[in-house]
Parts: sequence; structure tokens; C-alpha cells
Amino acid sequence: MRAEMLARIRESRVWDVVVIGGGATGLGTALDAASRGYQTLLLEAEDFAKGTSSRSTKLIHGGVRYLARGEIGLVREALRERSLLLQNAPHLVHDRAFLVPAYSYWDLAKYGAGLKAYDLLGAGHGFGPSRWLSRTDAMATVSTLKSAGLRGGILYHDGQFDDSRLAVSLMLTLLDQGGTALNYAPVVDLIKSGGRVTGVTARDSETGEALSITARSVVNACGVYVDALRRIDDARAPQLLRPSRGVHIVLDRAFLPNDAALMVPRTDDGRVLFLIPWHDRVLVGTTDVAVNEATIEPHASKEEVTSLLEDSARYLTRAPRAEDIRSVFSGLRPLLEQKARGSTARLSREHAVLVSPSGLVTVTGGKWTTYRRMAADTVDRAVEVGGLTRAPCITETLRLHGAIPSDPTSPLAWYGSEATHVQELIASKPEWAEPVHPSLSTRCGEVVWAVRHEMARHVEDVLARRSRALFLDARASIDAAPRVADLMAEELGFDQTWRQSEVDQFRELARHYLPQ
Repeated sequence: MRAEMLARIRESRVWDVVVIGGGATGLGTALDAASRGYQTLLLEAEDFAKGTSSRSTKLIHGGVRYLARGEIGLVREALRERSLLLQNAPHLVHDRAFLVPAYSYWDLAKYGAGLKAYDLLGAGHGFGPSRWLSRTDAMATVSTLKSAGLRGGILYHDGQFDDSRLAVSLMLTLLDQGGTALNYAPVVDLIKSGGRVTGVTARDSETGEALSITARSVVNACGVYVDALRRIDDARAPQLLRPSRGVHIVLDRAFLPNDAALMVPRTDDGRVLFLIPWHDRVLVGTTDVAVNEATIEPHASKEEVTSLLEDSARYLTRAPRAEDIRSVFSGLRPLLEQKARGSTARLSREHAVLVSPSGLVTVTGGKWTTYRRMAADTVDRAVEVGGLTRAPCITETLRLHGAIPSDPTSPLAWYGSEATHVQELIASKPEWAEPVHPSLSTRCGEVVWAVRHEMARHVEDVLARRSRALFLDARASIDAAPRVADLMAEELGFDQTWRQSEVDQFRELARHYLPQ
């Protein structure tokens, strides 16, 4: 599959749109462009969704905190996009009930009124209405909720998804639409003619081959790294982003055994706290710490992990401890600098699209929920810059690869319409039906599928993003790495040296997902 992508790139052609960055925004932008009929290429330096886009809180939501700040338009836009994702990716996006516990009657009234407004803004968009719950009903909804002082709660609904699996679906939909995508192909330079960007130079990380690519329009969708590419274009480019680190911990399902999630609107330090059922675990997050430098593998601090444990303990009958943590992961949010907002073509309070004097189109900010809207705005600008014939955006009604309604508790649900084919592959060899580890649901046949059909190239690609093993159980994923490496080496034709190197690299990576 990857060989076919490389062959396309080596052909002598001028691409209409080249997108740099394979996260939510880059994938969405490339899909939008390809679906409008433009010759589109996406280049990703690492793996698809390697960075922020695989490390979210797994929510497709309007943003209750924005409602509290009176940002009605932003919430309305996000809720509309939430409904489109439910429609276009029903195998990956699902309704999830959330309980907001109230420990005073004032909070009960305040949260209830706010979430009724949330309902009205999202009316008719496929999610259930909020409702007040008595103390007894709140405790029945979340049986592990602390009862002392509890007055009741509000039950509301939002969207839940699997972020890296949505990224895979976007990549496959891009290919379905005639686009081309290549992972492990970092862009190392911009090609210019007469001061205008006319293409990029990329490098195939596997072979070292230099790829010279000509394009009518180049889009910088590098997430937290957009400033680095902007400074290749112009060394004097001002800083657009001030990244913020968000940390999550993953606990056993016993800490939240019911179907509803728990949402605390405001912790002592002003954050929103979520405890959410996710793949038979409980996801707890998130922190918000400003960082000065973007790194591909941000590490959680001991203080952040302790903060999440302490915040959770305030609301659960059994306080989680460090030894209860199955995995710790962190990601960087691409937050716009306040001083940069006024100097960009700002299209919303969350994202910005701007064009440099050389014609480089940059998109940054935003969140998973609004990736489609960001992509549409970006392609509109890329069309102008490249002098392309205008074509309408069709992604509002474009169903993503695999899109059929599915039971989120099914072990193959995220494959959607491909699940039957995955099951057939698993059944083709007895050993492929075995799990890669007794504590993980991922089966050996899914590793093979990821290599053959989802462009997985490394053990990390499989255990972190094609499956979610690393995020769900870091220790088990470390133990599973040799088996996964064996399966991948056989599929890819690599030797024992490659296998051992992959296992060593993965173990070094995964130790940072263990509580320190």
C-alpha cells in the first residue's frame, strides 16, 4: 500500500494541493480537497495522528465551558459539526450520557439551566436531552459517586469517539476519493520560484530517498509544529502558537462501572474534569499546563498525575492510587497566541487560517469536533492561492470509510463495514484469532490487517494507534511488542535485526506511559 503511494509521488506531475501534516486538520483538509476533485497529496513526518490527534479526551462536543463564557456562536458551530460526525462516521462516533454531580442546590439549578441551553443549541442533532436527577437517581447512574453532601445531578448527552481510529478512517476516505497519503515522509524544505512557494522537498524516512514535489498550493497543517514550517518559509515569522499540555490517566472500569461518564465543570484550579468509560477502561483528564517547546512525545509530570488522582478521589467512593493506573498519556494543544489573533485571517476563536506573502497557507488551532469546518475554510484559501477552479465543499454529507452504525462494545466496531473482512482474515489462520496479549482485545489478525490495509509500518503504529493498547494498558502492550513485531516482520519482509530494534524502541517509548 505504501509502495503504491510512493509510486504516485515519483510520477512527474503538478499537484493541485499538497498538505503537510497527518493529524485531524491535515487529514480533513486533504480529504476536503480530494473530494472536490483536486489532485491532492498529504505528507506526514511520522505516523498519521502520531501527535495531538491521538491524545485527546475522546469527545466530539460543543464545549460546555464555552457556553459558560457566553461564546454561543462557537458552541452552536461545534454542535452542528458534532451532528455531522454522528451522521458520517456512525461506526466511530456515539452518544454518551454524562452526569454532572451537584453538591449544592445552587449548582443543581445553575448546571441544569446551562445544559438546557446546550440542548437548545444542539436541538435536532441526534443526541438525547438533558434532565435533572434526584440524589437517588444520580447515585444509581454513577454507582461509585460519593454520596456525602450530594443534592442531585444533571444528566446530559455528548459525543464520544476514538480519535486515532477516526484519523485512520479519514486517511482511507482520502484514498477512496483519489487522494494520495504517505506517512514517514517529513518535509525538509519548501521549493520557491520568484519568492512564491511552488512545492516541497520531502524525504522517505525508510529509504532516505529525496522526493521533489511540485504543487499549485501548499498547506501547513502541522499542528503544534506550524511555526517551525512557517519559519522555513520566513525566518522572521511571528509565533502563532503557545502550546498547552493535557495529561490523561487510564484506570480499570471498576472505578466507573456504569455506562454514564462523569463531568465536573470546575476543579479547584479552574479545569474541567472528565471520567469517561472508554474501551472497557476509564479515561480521566485533563490537565492544562503551558509549555515552551513542542515535543513529539510530551511526558506527564508527577504533579499532573497526582492532581488527576486527587481530583478523581473527591468524587469517587474508592480513591484511585498510582498503582491503579493502566496508562498515562499526554498531548499538546495548539492554542493560538492572543497577540497573534488580530494579525491573522481569524475565522473563529478556536482556529485561524492565514496566507504568507509566499503563498504558504497555514491552518492552526481548533479541535477534533470542528476539523471538517477548519478543512473547508483552509481549502477555500488554498484554491484562491493556487488559482484553482472553484469547486463546492461536499464533506457535510460525505460518509467516511467504513461508515455503518455499529455497537461500540463490539470488538471490531471501529472497522465499520470492513469488520466482516477483518473477521475473515482473522479466521483464515488459527493463530491469527489469538490475542496479542491476554489482557488486550487486539487479535493477531488485526496486526496483519493494519499492515496490509492501514499503512502501519512500526510496532508503535499498531499498538498505539491502529489498536489503542498502549493507551489502555502500557504494561500489557510492552509484553505484546515481540509478538506484534514478529507478525509485522513477516508481513513486511524484515529481518531479526529490524524486529529487535522495533521491540527495543517500543519499550523505550512505552515506559513513559507507565506511572512514574
